[in-house]
Amino acid sequence: MRYDLVIFDNDGVLVDSEPISNRLLAGYLTELGHPTSYEDSLRDYMGAAMHRVHDLVLERTGRRLPGDFDDVFHGRVFAAFARELEPVPGAVGVLEKLAADGVAYCVASSGSHERIRVGHRKTGLDRWFDDGRIFSSQDVGRGKPAPDLFLYAAERMGVAPARCVVVEDSPLGVQAAVAAGMDVYGFTGMTPAARLAGATRLFGDMGDLAGLLVP
Repeated sequence: MRYDLVIFDNDGVLVDSEPISNRLLAGYLTELGHPTSYEDSLRDYMGAAMHRVHDLVLERTGRRLPGDFDDVFHGRVFAAFARELEPVPGAVGVLEKLAADGVAYCVASSGSHERIRVGHRKTGLDRWFDDGRIFSSQDVGRGKPAPDLFLYAAERMGVAPARCVVVEDSPLGVQAAVAAGMDVYGFTGMTPAARLAGATRLFGDMGDLAGLLVP
């Protein structure tokens, strides 16, 4: 492998959660009087921490979201996860290959620790990620597109940023990885390639990733 650490985004890269969560986010915002389509949600919030939702709504409307917004939203998301969530096709095979080759890997997600773990338990990915391999925007002051989360994950894993590669599917995540001084492989499974133009390379099938990481 050409890298010493593979840092995975979670939503849309390991677990197929983006369609679920963005559908529910658009619906909830609309319900609260902030009309939002599914496409709007993908464009504005995919890959972002929850504070971005609050910040953009306040900036655009001058109105704050309810104090229990995050709790209500996550309750809806977790209920939907229990019914619908699956791993991204090919993700398990990539993790098996990295583990077999002794390559370090971790997850660094804009989602909360609870959201990451709920998704991993439902999809069976929890077997691949102990607590020492899970990093959340909750662990740092600023979420993506700031580089803080990826730099924190690399530091905790003991690997220099230049020896890391990030696997991302959102423009915000690509920006964060570039700002961290890391290579980034942009996954175009849901995101148009043009929106991930800053990535080191692009790929459309998660099953191909392990092969792409080999020099």
